[in-house]
Amino acid sequence: MKRLSKLVREQSKNPNAIAYAAMAVAGLTFPGIAQFATGGNADYLVSLAADAGVFVLLAIGLNVVVGFAGLLDLGYAAFFAIGSYTYGMLASQQLISSPLHTALHVPFWIALVLGMFIAAGAGALLGAPTLRLRGDYLAIVTLGFGEIVPRFFRNMREWTSGVNGISALDVPTLPFWITGPWANTELAIEQNFRFVTFNATAWYVLIVILIVASVIGVNNLHGSRLGRAWMAVREDETAAAAMGVNTVNTKLLAFAIGASFSGFAGAFYGAKLSLVSPESFGFVVSITILSMVVLGGMGNIPGAMVGALLLYAVLYKFLPDAPLQAASLAHSLGLDWLNTVVPDGWPGLGEFVSRLKFIIFGLILVTIMLVRPQGLLPSRLRAQELKRGVHDEPVTTVP
Repeated sequence: MKRLSKLVREQSKNPNAIAYAAMAVAGLTFPGIAQFATGGNADYLVSLAADAGVFVLLAIGLNVVVGFAGLLDLGYAAFFAIGSYTYGMLASQQLISSPLHTALHVPFWIALVLGMFIAAGAGALLGAPTLRLRGDYLAIVTLGFGEIVPRFFRNMREWTSGVNGISALDVPTLPFWITGPWANTELAIEQNFRFVTFNATAWYVLIVILIVASVIGVNNLHGSRLGRAWMAVREDETAAAAMGVNTVNTKLLAFAIGASFSGFAGAFYGAKLSLVSPESFGFVVSITILSMVVLGGMGNIPGAMVGALLLYAVLYKFLPDAPLQAASLAHSLGLDWLNTVVPDGWPGLGEFVSRLKFIIFGLILVTIMLVRPQGLLPSRLRAQELKRGVHDEPVTTVP
């Protein structure tokens, strides 16, 4: 107990430890609290939280590329698509209509790993021809890659069904599963459990387990020799090469490992949604994930996670609910005339707020970046750079 209390005291002033503890407590208690607060009608909220977990995985992966290695990637959604389509083709009837004429029903757990490795291979293929590029030029190449991949899948009609996508994907299975009040059911053990769409809690628990495993892996990478090499390349690639760092392998591994997390998330996303469509992997997705990393704090794992959760909540909960909330607020204040629609004039407060959704989103981002330019939870190095500035110290003249 003494060791535990000492550890708690030591970490009480560590913002990263506080963020991890808060997210752990929230992650473990959210389904039960949500079901209790809504009277057992929280499946939508739990499912939304599971979808947010996908973006947390994506932010963790992009943080490796952008935050650790300093490589600007504007096509990260391409690897997300590769992971999803890998699972879609390996775990459905899709390949019957392909030149193979044989359906593959690979178990979810194997397809999850395959999606991760195939996306990692694609990341290495992207990184290989871009090793000499930096900054804006690298960003343009990754942007092109991100635009090519969804169109490639859209045009491979015999293999991917084109714009219709791949549907009716296989769901994960387990020998048994424990259900209880947190899933709005009685406490019981289910044999031969299947992750069906309406069981949002099961998907939520699965994504939490995947996130925990990913965080442990990335933290180990960050403290390893490879992690220090990434940071050396980020700060000064020329100096890193002069000190013996193999910048070629270091950058390739950054692209591959970052892409593997995206493929990991893509396979889960395809299984949960039971549909893979090229419209789900556009440029907006890449920019959204990059915004999550920058907003949370580049180079800091819990910062990227916090940024992903906050931005996802704004985009998929706060903004969609804003029109109805504004109309309800006007009604409660006795301002019903604001909700009255005038033909060829005032559209009503709800519709007016709906039209302003992305302006509100932009204002939120700008405000946060002005108040916290280093991000909500930045790495120590990033915070010091923005606080003290990065400049060459003047050379003192020796008398």
